[in-house]
Order: sequence, then structure tokens, then C-alpha cells
Amino acid sequence: MSEQLVLAAAPPLAAAGAAAGAPRRGLVAELNLVVEVVASGLVELWAHKLRSLLTLSLLTLGVFALVVMTSVLDGIMDKVSTGFAGMSWDGTVELAAKEPKTTEDQKRFAMSPGLRYEDLPRLTAAFPAVIGFVPRAWRNVPVHLAAGGEKIFVTGVGPDYAQLMNRPIAFGRGLTDDDLRRRSTVAVAGATLAAKLFGGADPVGRDLVVEGVSFRLVGVQAPGLIFSNDNYMDANGLLIPLTTYMDRMDPDHHLAKLGVKLRAKRDLDLVSALLVGRAKQAHHGIEDVEIVDLDAEMVRQYQNFLDQMHGWRVVLFSLAGTVLLVGGVGVLSVMLISLADRRYEIGLRKAMGATDPQIFTQFLLEALVLAALGALAGTLAGSALCQALSDKFPWGLIVSRTGLAAAWGTALLLAVTFGLYPACRAARLSPMAAMQ
Repeated sequence: MSEQLVLAAAPPLAAAGAAAGAPRRGLVAELNLVVEVVASGLVELWAHKLRSLLTLSLLTLGVFALVVMTSVLDGIMDKVSTGFAGMSWDGTVELAAKEPKTTEDQKRFAMSPGLRYEDLPRLTAAFPAVIGFVPRAWRNVPVHLAAGGEKIFVTGVGPDYAQLMNRPIAFGRGLTDDDLRRRSTVAVAGATLAAKLFGGADPVGRDLVVEGVSFRLVGVQAPGLIFSNDNYMDANGLLIPLTTYMDRMDPDHHLAKLGVKLRAKRDLDLVSALLVGRAKQAHHGIEDVEIVDLDAEMVRQYQNFLDQMHGWRVVLFSLAGTVLLVGGVGVLSVMLISLADRRYEIGLRKAMGATDPQIFTQFLLEALVLAALGALAGTLAGSALCQALSDKFPWGLIVSRTGLAAAWGTALLLAVTFGLYPACRAARLSPMAAMQ
């Protein structure tokens, strides 16, 4: 070991010169100590490659797991949050047919025509608390393709559907008021369906025959995350004007549901009572419909998702923490072996003037060097994997700063914790006992 570690007494100087020079020499000596300790730690690691590799592999694996897991979990949170936002259920309620629960309900509901297209003028009459109405009707029908048969969803909607339910158009155009008024046989294809039918080619302007009716494709929806049945149906089907659907697809004019966008959440009870009352008037006083609060359903589902993510975080962080803990035990064993191998060196340094705090600092810094190397290797490996998985997430996969800080902090804390005992033993050795 270098003699820089020996802090010899300074020669007598003038009072003023000593006062000015002592702090400078102390700072330089401390910096030299840190540099030499780090260098000696690296030399020790290189001298015992297999032992160091085993210890570093555990620390690397623990840091790697923490970095990757926190980044992936943050990416999943981002992806799922984006998907929930894409459902556009905020401030939305639905008027849907009520399922009969008793035989008496079945008899009463049979006397009602049910939710029909003819109810729309009454149900969708303007009301200040409502932004817009979203009627929907659909069927799952087969279509014939060159590659074989395929079943798709054909959904009748109004021209406001794309805007109110967040279904942006990627190519072409959406449905218009003119399409609705003319009962045009035009359609907007879902992104998944367009990819199945035409691959990467632009389908706008092509015709698709559905149950003997030829529909001209005028647009394609932008691809989105599928987090509900409505998203799935739209992605794997066609959107056509509601009037065309009633004329060509359903002679009974049944509606599946009526969505209602509210201006404010506080108007939920008022609008719900209004819609049920209007439906009862249209159905001969029979209450065979119910209100479904999609906003509350979304909150419930999102909270369930958060609860599941919390459980996964606890499990995965426990596994990573266990690996890091084993790595900390490895640091302890390495430092104890190093202490046994370097007793003579420690005794010699103490005999030459090294103090107990300097020996203690040396061993503790060597443990920190070991942990820092493992953390660095784990960080690089975790960042590389996150980069490889980046295209699987909507906005990429960025290495979590929180996970990175937690991984490094845990690794260094374990190094300090498990390095204290060997460092204390080394500092307490007497020169004579150590050199025997």
C-alpha cells in the first residue's frame, strides 16, 4: 500500500503559515485517501475474480430487477391509464334494456316494444345538462373475403359518435350528417379490421359486401388500446350511419343502448330520472330500461387495477429486495475474507501512523466500491432491456428515476450495513496482533 495513507506530523512552522496550510494539506490527504482506497478496492476485486464475480452478480441481479420492474410497472400504469382515458366514459351514462328478474317482469316487459329507433326523438330532446346523445345498434355478421370468411361487428351510430366517444380517424373521413340523412351505404372500418382485410394497403374507396349490401369504405379509425367491449367492437368492425343500419340490417329497429354525455357529474340524478321518465312514456308506462353510470364503472375498474398493481409491486419488490439482501451478505463475506488476508498490511499501516478512523474508512469505502460496481452493471443491463421493450408501450418505456434511485440507494445502504462489521474489526486491530 502507498505511504500516502500515512498522516505524518507536519514540521514546525510559523503560526500564521500553519493556520493557512493545515486545512489545505488535510483536504488533499483525504482526497488521496479516497482515490487510493477506490483503487485498492478495484485491485482486490481483480485479484479475486471468481469471488468478486459471484458477489457482483447478486448485486447486479438485484439492481437489474428493481430497475426493470419499476420501469415496466410505470409503463404499464401509463398504458392502462391511456387505455382508460380512451374509453371516454368520463361524464357518460347509458340507457339500456333492463334484464327481467322475475316471471312478472317478463310478462310486463313483453308488453313494451323495448328500446327502439323510434324512441330517439323523444329520448334525445334537447336538455341543458346534456352535451350530446350517442345511440348505438349492432350485429355480428359474416363477410366473405378472398382469404375466407370472417365475422365482423356492424354498428349503426350517428355522426357525433367519433367525437363524443374519442374515436379519431386515421385515414379518410368519418360519418357525416349528410350520410345519416341520405341513408348512405358508407362505412368507417376499425383499425384491426382494416389490417385484416387489406394489410398495409389504404382501404379508403374500396367496397365491402355485408349480407348482400355493398358498403363503400370512406375512412379508417386510428388504432387504440382496447379496454372495453365497445373498443373491441369498433376496432373489429364497421361503423355505418344509424339510419342505414335500421333500413338494411334490422327491420325491427332495435337499439342496443343510448349513451348520454353530461355537462357536469352533479347532473347525473337529474338526467337519469329524465331519461327513465321519457322511456316510460314511450313504452306505455313500463319501466323496462335502466341507467348505467359508466363513469362510476370506470372508476371502480381503475381502482381495482390500482389494487392489483399494488399487490404486484409488493411481490416483485420483495423478490428484488431478497436478491439484494443476499448480495449484501456476499459483500460481508468478501470483506471478511479481505480482512483475514490483509491483517499484516493493516498492522504495518497502523505502525506507520494510520489511525483507526482511516482504516475504518478504507474498508467501508471498499464495500461501497463493490456495491457501486454491481449497481452500475445492473443499471446498464436494466436500461438495455427497457430500451428493447420500449416499442411495446404507447409512449415508450423510460427508465424509472424512482426505481433507479431506489436500486442504488438500497445497494449502497446494504453495502454500508454489511461493511460496518468488517470495517470495525479492521479498525480495532492492534499493530502488534495484526503483524504476528
